[in-house]
Amino acid sequence: MKIVFSNVWKISTGGLLVLLAAFALGRCTAPRPFSEPQASSLKPKASLWTCSMHPQIKLPHPGQCPICGMDLIPLETGSGTDNPRELSVSPSAAALMKIETSLVERKFVQADIRMVGKVDYDETRTAFITARVPGRLDRLFVDYTGVQVKQGDHMASIYSPELLSAQQELLQAIQSVKALTNSTSTIVRDVSQSTVDAVREKLRLWGLTPEQIQEIEARGTLVDHTTLYSPVSGIVIHKNAQEGAYVKTGDRIYTVADLSRVWVKLDAYESDLPWLRYGQMVTFTTEAWPGETFKGTIAFIDPVLNTATRTVNVRVNVENPELKMKPGMFVRAVAHPLIAEDGKVTNPSLAGKWICPMHPEVVKDQSGDCDICGMPLVTAEELGYVASDTATAPLVIPATAPLITGTRAVVYVEIPDQEKPTYEGREIMLGPKAGGFYIVHHGLKEGERVVTQGVFKLDAELQIRAKPSMMSPEGGSDPMDHSKMKME
Repeated sequence: MKIVFSNVWKISTGGLLVLLAAFALGRCTAPRPFSEPQASSLKPKASLWTCSMHPQIKLPHPGQCPICGMDLIPLETGSGTDNPRELSVSPSAAALMKIETSLVERKFVQADIRMVGKVDYDETRTAFITARVPGRLDRLFVDYTGVQVKQGDHMASIYSPELLSAQQELLQAIQSVKALTNSTSTIVRDVSQSTVDAVREKLRLWGLTPEQIQEIEARGTLVDHTTLYSPVSGIVIHKNAQEGAYVKTGDRIYTVADLSRVWVKLDAYESDLPWLRYGQMVTFTTEAWPGETFKGTIAFIDPVLNTATRTVNVRVNVENPELKMKPGMFVRAVAHPLIAEDGKVTNPSLAGKWICPMHPEVVKDQSGDCDICGMPLVTAEELGYVASDTATAPLVIPATAPLITGTRAVVYVEIPDQEKPTYEGREIMLGPKAGGFYIVHHGLKEGERVVTQGVFKLDAELQIRAKPSMMSPEGGSDPMDHSKMKME
């Protein structure tokens, strides 16, 4: 038994020595693809540490975020510049962001002032047919509303004792003139003739036409019924009397409106009033005529604001020869004022012109009086326009360029002559928006280029790097900023 145990021990010891030798040989000959990291290579180079979830956190040493507990990461400058508002990106990154820029330039821009309203009658073209003498309406030839009449059409037949007396007076005066034909007294003949003329004038003022008066004189007999004729052309919009009714002097029988020109009454917001002017052209559409655009001229801007709707009534004169515009129709209108510097309004078509303050369609090349109302004409500058020869084009940028939050507006300006695409965030002061552009009061210069597409991506990158941006003007300042919290 001793001999067997000794042999087994010798064999096990020899095998173990062989295994140790093979392991040592493999340790020496095996390749070493990775080298052990040195302590110096693990040392961070960043001087500030931030949180990837809360970029407003900036600490001078590594650790954990005091808000969410995540490990802090080194804060990279990225732009390679001392300006905290600048950002440099690689050309490939700029292409992925789809960044586009536009030129800051001076040019006249059109604003779009949108208004709504409805069509109404032109008050200056509405007339009443009244009874000029008392009497009885024995017949109404126009017996319902909506009938279109022309000037001179017969409207009603009236019986009036006063008209009978006036006819009798006229016939007697004519007979007196004939009887005094051979008289030697010229004074008597002149008095008789003046009486005839006076009665004729009275009949004319009572509504009889010259043809009716001549017919009475030619017949030499009285006419018991007198026909009333329409003094204007238009649509009968109201019938105020019935057949057989007795009327007094001045009582209305019909109301006639001329619809060849109508008014469009629009509601304009008070914020749009600085750009609305007398004599401006307005385009509008209606539901009844889709796809068709109508035009009119602003003839009146109400000086009083409606406190309930905070709007101002704007009246537009519209020619309506085909009678497409019906009173009561709803319309959607747009005015296109041309904006100059400082928000002033200019109109090249009215440069050097003279306009009637009551009728905007009357425009002349020199001073004078209105052909319609006789009022003196005024210059376009007196109506609020700036002369085209003295107007200065405003500095404008596309409406997609600025990021607006509250009272602040931020744009990103492309910095020229850089190795990489570089952009600078800049706060500017904007004026009103005119169409697809914003007017710039200050903060930009003509000839610079601003980012119009990809603005939010640039701003988001600055926010991630805890730099000044749209939402963080101080570079990470935030109501929930816990960067100054003491860590345990």
